[in-house]
Amino acid sequence: MSLALALGRRGLGNTWPNPAVGAVIVRRDGGAPVVVGRGWTQAGGRPHAEIEALRRAGAAARGATLYVTLEPCSHHGKSPPCADAIVAAGIARVVSALEDPNPEVAGQGHARLRAAGLAVEVGLGAQEARRAHAGHIRRIVDGRPHVTLKLALSADRKAGAAGRRPVAITGEAVRARVHRMRAMNDAILIGIGTALADDPQLTCRLPGMEKFSPVRVVLDAHLRLPVNGALATSANATPVWVVTAPEASPEAARALHDRGVELLHAPAPAGRLDIAAVLRLLAERGITRLMVEGGPMVAAAFVAADLVDAAALFHSSRAIGADGIDALEGLRLEALTEKLTSLGREPVGEDSVEFFARA
Repeated sequence: MSLALALGRRGLGNTWPNPAVGAVIVRRDGGAPVVVGRGWTQAGGRPHAEIEALRRAGAAARGATLYVTLEPCSHHGKSPPCADAIVAAGIARVVSALEDPNPEVAGQGHARLRAAGLAVEVGLGAQEARRAHAGHIRRIVDGRPHVTLKLALSADRKAGAAGRRPVAITGEAVRARVHRMRAMNDAILIGIGTALADDPQLTCRLPGMEKFSPVRVVLDAHLRLPVNGALATSANATPVWVVTAPEASPEAARALHDRGVELLHAPAPAGRLDIAAVLRLLAERGITRLMVEGGPMVAAAFVAADLVDAAALFHSSRAIGADGIDALEGLRLEALTEKLTSLGREPVGEDSVEFFARA
């Protein structure tokens, strides 16, 4: 199951709206167990992990055990049910980490396997599988993506220089780590303030990894995103979704649309977008894992709405000074950290990162 979970993680950020599942087929023919098939959910969500593992195993699947990180599907979607393929391949036993909360599955996959005479065990590796499938579970159960907030903090817990001027806080090792995190999320979100101040690309710029860049989402109630900025001019290469208010300028909307930017509309009471409504909108479009990178105001809005499920706090040894801006606009950092549980801290080059998650 540990191998299946590791294989499944290869698909994180690359399979939405489907979960990133891992599967391993094992034979035990009198000696030590032998892996005869391995699979993980492919780009775009298909083929599913079980189908990949069965394809690789071929005839060796007959009489073998399948380990899978999530219940095999039992319904006809864009492809036939995995449960039927498992039965047809002659698998004798299935060890599944979790029942799928998707109402189209929800135990029916396991039931179909048992009805066909297969031995089915559920629960091995469940805790780790829940973490691996947090995005899928959150989208199905709560109708929104799993949200990870990324913050870079100076030694004096500041996130920027006075006057909201951008400043390098962490080093190159952290930048590489953040780009890896981007590749493992379906979408990355910033506010218009960060877009205007930094003109960021928000892609994954590690060697060979740019194709794994997430959808880039900008909260921009009044459509101030520059049509000649880095985001708009690259929208045809890597998707850019701008969430704006219904009453935003039609002329600005057309200009961005002509650049390839996709516009989404969400309520914006008092001129500020409703964060919960934005998340529902993203979930409806298939986003399961969202990384929030953008600015103290956006970060504070997510924290205040209790919509942060995990956090990565990158700590630098460099200080900015008392006139620097706080990481969370109008909130103490403890408003975030006291709601979550620390998973530990580790070095990243000259800096360090502390991970947090909901208990």
